[in-house]
Amino acid sequence: MEQQTERAIVQRQLEELHRAVGSPGGVPDGRVVAYYPPSMAGQAQLFGLAATDIEGTQWEVGDAGVRFPLHSISKVFTYGLALEDNGREEVLLRVGVEPSGDPFNSISFDEVNHRPFNPMINAGALVAVNLVHGATKEEKVERLLTRLRIYAGNPDLAVDDDVLAEQLVSNDRNVALSYLMRSLGMLHGNIEDNLYVYLAACSVTVTAAELSTMAATLARGGANPFTGVPALPRTYTRDVLSVMSMCGMYDAAGQWAYEVGIPAKSSVSGAILAAIPDAIGVGVYSPGLDRHGNSVRGVAVCRELSDRFGLHVFADPSESRLGRIVRPGRREEATEMYPSGDGWLPDGL
Repeated sequence: MEQQTERAIVQRQLEELHRAVGSPGGVPDGRVVAYYPPSMAGQAQLFGLAATDIEGTQWEVGDAGVRFPLHSISKVFTYGLALEDNGREEVLLRVGVEPSGDPFNSISFDEVNHRPFNPMINAGALVAVNLVHGATKEEKVERLLTRLRIYAGNPDLAVDDDVLAEQLVSNDRNVALSYLMRSLGMLHGNIEDNLYVYLAACSVTVTAAELSTMAATLARGGANPFTGVPALPRTYTRDVLSVMSMCGMYDAAGQWAYEVGIPAKSSVSGAILAAIPDAIGVGVYSPGLDRHGNSVRGVAVCRELSDRFGLHVFADPSESRLGRIVRPGRREEATEMYPSGDGWLPDGL
């Protein structure tokens, strides 16, 4: 009974949050400025929201079953596999963990340490792909796919060939960046093969519900909350979440860490993955982007989760308002806070 009550509370909260953010006045006018790929221009109103807690309960609202490409969110999982394949120290020699302050596709490097700034921008992600073990590009793609399937709990996750083909013919900037990095000794081997692996990972399609499971896997220390199968050792999960906290939201990462305080990664497909350690994972999909390349509605959802629901990672556990048990140490006060479901949404949202 308690679990059913908890599930109902969170479902109502997420539905109201979805309505508030998705309404015509839910986000400021003029902030939806770009779409990628161009075909998504006709899907501007799609808005999926899903959450999965570390105990294996999932909630879905809106267009949570619509598939979309991971794009830059794939960088999170590529980095995790690179860490596992090589170890922290070896990876740090090749790619740093500092926010760049520049757009995700900028051609800039940490010149002091002779490496890309972090693995969440294109330059660093290309190096992370270079670090993934595999004798061929096909082997590397298969290894990444296998891990993504464990994170999502879906053995049928696949590369969307149409998305991949589109990216392969509109990839000049990454080609130039790759050859420049190889000339500087930052990237090794066959450039075209490395780009293929990078873009194949970006072209894997998921739903918001699956994305929330992937986030919950990170929140749970690297083990899928439904299957229990480990996708990444806990020590490297900590590293991945740390880099997401500092570098996951493009050139708005510092402001995000300060104001929102939720480890997250965005993509130009309009998705955001957010993971609150030891609590819950969130997946949002809405194609309209702001000037940083982040989903407008996705950012709004995460801000509300932080501000109104108290899920900033440095907030006191007693500030949590999402359901009753998503933050440690709050079980005792649950019944008093939400005795019958009335007043379940704080501050009128």
